[in-house]
Amino acid sequence: MTSYVRRAATVTAGALALTIGLAVPALAHVTVNPGTAVQGSWTKIAFRVPNERDSTSTTKVEVEFPTDHPLPFVSVRPVPGWDVKLTRGKLPKPVVSDSGDTITESVLKITWSGGKIESGQFQEFEASVGPLPKNVDALEFPTAQTYSDGEIVKWADAPKADGSEPEHPAPALKLVAAEEGEDDQHGAAPSSPAAAPTVATAASDDDHDGGDTTPALVLGGLGLVAGLVGAGAGITALRRSRG
Repeated sequence: MTSYVRRAATVTAGALALTIGLAVPALAHVTVNPGTAVQGSWTKIAFRVPNERDSTSTTKVEVEFPTDHPLPFVSVRPVPGWDVKLTRGKLPKPVVSDSGDTITESVLKITWSGGKIESGQFQEFEASVGPLPKNVDALEFPTAQTYSDGEIVKWADAPKADGSEPEHPAPALKLVAAEEGEDDQHGAAPSSPAAAPTVATAASDDDHDGGDTTPALVLGGLGLVAGLVGAGAGITALRRSRG
């Protein structure tokens, strides 16, 4: 029995070590957060950049935006200690948007520089983008990460045919179809492209989260009071029976 338990423990420890060994590199990748958004919507995304080096810091991050499915409106949130530059330019070829407009120019790249991400730290660089394309499953954002010693790591590898993860995968935003009634809420272009995506999302969250919270809190409070009263009555009865 003891030998069986030892073998089981050894197998479990080995599986755990393998799982951790596979998971740790993935955690160090440059990623888009959240990783999923609704087709045709506006959204706020954050490029999460960890520092993978022990003795050097990350000093520049360059994120390339898709040119086959350009995003018409892009704005960025300032990051203390970092300079940001939006590079706009002509697309390799004109693209017809979902609304039928022909797009010839768009944001090609965003560059953050001048700051530092030290060893064991990460930084998130946020952007508000939209409207997202409606007939695309994912958008990739190839990223170049520059270290203080001049090393440049390019996160630009496409997914492998066998489904396994490449060594330096490009950060990707998965796009899912809108649910019924969601198009009207998220798909329309706001009057202020830079600010409205965040406002629209906040309004949606309040409608869904805040509207049902108060009744639940009231009922929960009443239940708690009733429970305390019942407990007090039980204790009083027990003391009387003992007396």
